[in-house]
Amino acid sequence: MMIKNQLTENTKSINMVQKILLVDDEEDILELIRFNLEGEGYNVFAAQEGHTAIKLAVKEVPDLIILDVMLPGHDGWEVIRELQKNLQTQHIPVIFLTAKDNEIDEIVGLELGAADYVVKPVSMRKLVARVKNVFRMQQLKDKDIDSNLINAGALEIYPENFLAKVAGVSVDLTKKEFEILLYLAERPGRVISRNTLLNGIWGDDIVIIDRTIDVHIRKIREKLGAEADALIETIRGVGYRFKE
Repeated sequence: MMIKNQLTENTKSINMVQKILLVDDEEDILELIRFNLEGEGYNVFAAQEGHTAIKLAVKEVPDLIILDVMLPGHDGWEVIRELQKNLQTQHIPVIFLTAKDNEIDEIVGLELGAADYVVKPVSMRKLVARVKNVFRMQQLKDKDIDSNLINAGALEIYPENFLAKVAGVSVDLTKKEFEILLYLAERPGRVISRNTLLNGIWGDDIVIIDRTIDVHIRKIREKLGAEADALIETIRGVGYRFKE
């Protein structure tokens, strides 16, 4: 019995670092769900309308959002769209919670990137199980991302997510800028000619001048800041090299 209790306490200790933003305009449902999730050891904070939910999500950056579709002000669809525009919140998984038992609404929610869709009235045991499943899937995804992570000093490149960070802060790269940076970073120490970069990124069927690469490299350096000087080296008359 002592071992079982210890395992339970350890599980709750781990869950306490996992923050859940709960968004529903019905206070009784809000309190019921909060009570059950806090009983599992999660750190739960709540909002009753869309605008507040967006502000809280940006401020707290929760690990999961349970989001009602029918909300005053911004509805659930608008909330998730706004959060997806923000680099800080676009990665947060969302479980839609709604009274609408409608296949179209479910499809819309999933197409917007929701991790799950639960129809009211909902079993608390079922909802808790869905929450745990989302966290479990997120952990597996994070392991896959970490296994492909390219780390060079303060620069981190996540190929699966088209994401680059400097000192933990996301860098706003365009798709082509990211592809160029990744192409170089995957070949550290090698001198890559402009022509090789053009063919590797754009393909050899598209006619683009060498100057295009130079412009993109300049923009990448500007966005990476001081880290660029230590990472991307210009080899005059040839191309570029990502330093080992």
